Amino acid sequence: MGGKRRLEAELSPVPRPLVRHANDVAPVDCPCGESRRIITRDQSPHVGLHVTHIVAGDLHFHERTEEIYYILSGHGVIELDGVEHELTPGTTVYIPPGVKHRGRGDFETVVVTCPAFDAEDEFVAD
Repeated sequence: MGGKRRLEAELSPVPRPLVRHANDVAPVDCPCGESRRIITRDQSPHVGLHVTHIVAGDLHFHERTEEIYYILSGHGVIELDGVEHELTPGTTVYIPPGVKHRGRGDFETVVVTCPAFDAEDEFVAD
């Protein structure tokens, strides 16, 4: 079994160190609002990091992706499976796979994804 694990490790891409500034990354529209995807699947399949400005997000969920939001600035609410929670700078939110969520207000958040964000794993909720 040890040989199999060693072979899998040798075949897995090894992420390289990366230093990026948010202003060097063009924003993209997403269900949450506008996001600067600073660390993406291109840099590491294991984890992603986005800085996202949220005003009126669409209700959505992920089947495989875990997310952690860390609120940098502004105020708002996040809805998690129908329950709203107030957001202020310094608030941290953990969103497991399958939880329907959206943010509303006017705030900026760091979003950490595990594994790295995959657009195929983002589903609009009813």
